[in-house]
Amino acid sequence: MLKYTGYLIENRIIIYDISESRSLFSEGYYGKPLGISKPKNFEFDSQLILDLIEGYYLLHENKLDICKPNGKAISLLEISNLCKKQYKNFEIKYIVFENLRNNGYVVSPGIKFGCDFAIYIHGPGIDHAPYLVKVLKPCEYISGTDIVLAGRLATTVKKQFILAIVYLENKNIKFVGFDWWKA
Repeated sequence: MLKYTGYLIENRIIIYDISESRSLFSEGYYGKPLGISKPKNFEFDSQLILDLIEGYYLLHENKLDICKPNGKAISLLEISNLCKKQYKNFEIKYIVFENLRNNGYVVSPGIKFGCDFAIYIHGPGIDHAPYLVKVLKPCEYISGTDIVLAGRLATTVKKQFILAIVYLENKNIKFVGFDWWKA
């Protein structure tokens, strides 16, 4: 198994080495090649940009070393603390991210859809993300209006809206999918 090296720049991790960027991207569509929105293959000539949650996952899986710009290694605890500042409810979002990744899905940020994650079956550029996921705690409130708004957006972009309800004490996740019907 290859181990990659990334550098923390503000709230992103950059893989500078082009061959490492290509290889890591080919292992599961991790990150985004800089300047290429949806690459059609793995033969791009660009650095790879990872979100913090992806970097945390890859560091946790022992596939990535993360360094500061001066080359000093960053620990899992340091990245965890950065993630907690970057993501509201990082712990539960990571549980969902890890579960989906470990089950073969490609997980990307869902911010442009107003949710936590966009989920691909094959990968960006190969297929469209069929699912949009919003992560919640069991006691977290979501209004009927919020569900309708999310569902309408998901339907407009031809995706299924899913709530991922995370029980932190045992890391159990309940997925609730919404299907929209025209009367």
